[in-house]
Amino acid sequence: MKRARLEVLVALVVVCFFMAPLGHAADKGKCKCPYFSSFYCKSLHFTGEGMRYWYEEQRGFMNLTGIPYNKLGCKKCHVTSCDKCHAVNKDGKMAFSLAKVRDMKTCFVCHGREALALKFDKQRDQLGVHFQAGMNCNSCHKGADVHGEGIMYHSMRAPGAVKANCMNCHKGGGDAPAFDPKLRAHRVHRGKLDCAACHVRSAMTCYNCHFSRFIATKSKKGNFIPMKSFLLLINYKGKVTAGNVMTLVYKGKKFIAYAPYFTHSVMAKGRDCRDCHGNKAMQLIKAGRKVPVVAYKNGQIVPWKGVVPAVPDKLEWVYLDKEGKKWVPLKGDQKEWVQFTDYGEPLTAKQLKRLMMPFGRRR
Repeated sequence: MKRARLEVLVALVVVCFFMAPLGHAADKGKCKCPYFSSFYCKSLHFTGEGMRYWYEEQRGFMNLTGIPYNKLGCKKCHVTSCDKCHAVNKDGKMAFSLAKVRDMKTCFVCHGREALALKFDKQRDQLGVHFQAGMNCNSCHKGADVHGEGIMYHSMRAPGAVKANCMNCHKGGGDAPAFDPKLRAHRVHRGKLDCAACHVRSAMTCYNCHFSRFIATKSKKGNFIPMKSFLLLINYKGKVTAGNVMTLVYKGKKFIAYAPYFTHSVMAKGRDCRDCHGNKAMQLIKAGRKVPVVAYKNGQIVPWKGVVPAVPDKLEWVYLDKEGKKWVPLKGDQKEWVQFTDYGEPLTAKQLKRLMMPFGRRR
C-alpha cells in the first residue's frame, strides 16, 4: 500500500516536473504546478518567508536599510519549481532524478553555510557524528521538510515547520543510540536544555555581512567573514539551545541578530560541565567585564573560542568596513541595532547566575 502511494506521488512529481520547465516558475515567482500548488507553493523552500519575515519584522534589518525584501537580490535560492533539486541532464535531455536530492551537493547550492561548516570540520578532523556514519541531509529531512505540507510558516523555527528532530531516531528501538534519561547530565538538565546545547560543537557564523557591497556586487563572496569557533546559548521554546548571530553593516550602521541555530557539527558525547559553567566567558561576566566574542587585534579578526551566553549587554562585537580587500573597524561609536529572531530569547538573570557557578568534571 505504501509502495503504491509512493509510486503515485512520484508520478505526480514527474508530471509537475515537466509542466514546470526550468526557469518557467521563477519568471514571475509563482508556482505553476497544478498538483503541488496547495502545499509545495506554501513551503519555506518556495516562499523564503523566513528570511522576509525576520528582515521586515519590527526589529529587523529593513529598519536600517529602508529597502523592502522584494527589492533585494536574496531570493535566487528560492526553489520555484521541481527542477532545482530534481532536474538532471541525461543523454542530452532533461530527466527527473531522485538520486540528485540525496546528494548533499544539491542542498549546498543554497545552504552554503552548512557547506562551509562541513569544510571547516573536515579540515580540523572534527567531522560530525552523523556525517561519520555516512548520513546526509535526506537522512533526517524527509518530504514534509522539503516540499511543505500546505501550511504557510513564517519561519523554519515556527512550531511544526521542520519535522527533523533528535528524538525521531534516538528514542530507542532503532540503529541509533537511545537517549538515556538516567545519565547525570540528562537528569540535571531535564526539561531545561535542548540536545543541541550540549551536542553541537560550534556554530557556523557568516560574520559581518557588508550589505552595501552585497547590494552593489550582488555577491556574498568576499563580503562576509566565515568563522566557526564559538557557540551561543539562547532560550527557545522554554529550553536553552544552540544559538548564533548574524551581524551586518550598511552605510555606517551596525546590526546584530541573535537566533537559535543548529549547525550540524554534532558530537556523540556532550560537552563537559566546565565548558559552560564557570568557563572563561562566565568568569569575565562575573568580574563585571564584557566578553569580546569577536575582536580586532593587530589588523586581525580574532573570534572567541567556546561557549558564551546570549545576553547582548554582556557581549562585545567588532563591526567592520571594507577598504579595498582589507577589513577595518567601522568608524564611529554608533550603537548597534539588536534583534532576536526565530523566536529566540536572551538568557535570564537566573540562568546567567547558574552559569557563573563552577562545576567539577561530569561523571
